[in-house]
Amino acid sequence: MRFARLATADGPVSGRYESGVVDAADGTYEVGVDGYLLPPCEPSALYCVGRNYAETLEQMDYERPEEPDFFIKPPTALVGHECPIPSPTFTDELTYAGELAAVIDRRCRDLSPDEVPDAVRGYTVMNDVDALDQQGRTARKAFDGSAPLGPWLETDVDPTALEMWTDVAGERRQEASTELMLFDPFEVVSFLSKRFTLRPGDVVAFGSPANPGLLEPGETVEITYEGVGTLRNTVGDGGIGETPRVFG
Repeated sequence: MRFARLATADGPVSGRYESGVVDAADGTYEVGVDGYLLPPCEPSALYCVGRNYAETLEQMDYERPEEPDFFIKPPTALVGHECPIPSPTFTDELTYAGELAAVIDRRCRDLSPDEVPDAVRGYTVMNDVDALDQQGRTARKAFDGSAPLGPWLETDVDPTALEMWTDVAGERRQEASTELMLFDPFEVVSFLSKRFTLRPGDVVAFGSPANPGLLEPGETVEITYEGVGTLRNTVGDGGIGETPRVFG
């Protein structure tokens, strides 16, 4: 089952998504006519795991981590499906990375891997946008608009064996499976829950396969996780301060 959030002229609505229509408590809304898709959750934080694929370690010449290696993005990093990705003036090396992400369903802490499925609301897709030439992970990864997320939330999917691919400007750039993760989604959420109290709507992203790469203004990024959906965004040219898309 899929759930989505929609920005409308009267404010955000949420409900079951099917065939371009959101069935909300107060009626049905057509995406693109009555509003546009928002990120499918409202997190207090986005917990992002890096270096979680062996091929990525080899490509980037990283050491294999003994436990999940993570960083945090703030809610201001969020960008919805088909909204522009900011192109900050402070970087000449803007990059993409296609990632599967879980959305937490309830307040939880100290979960075992077996308890994780009951604590997860569903799965979505994230683009871990990076200003690669900046110093330190926070400067590189936590700026406004650095976490496109969507297009919706899929509740009925096994995250451990999903095929994925990323296309940039129509060219295939990434292709892999989540079964190649060093730490599977249940292990990652469990690990983080022993360090942080996870809240409803929080996002946990599980890292990118090999071949994250550079983006140029005007290029469209499409990240697909089979059984979840395709997140699509185009790089803008107005920097972080560009006016966000609004309904109407």
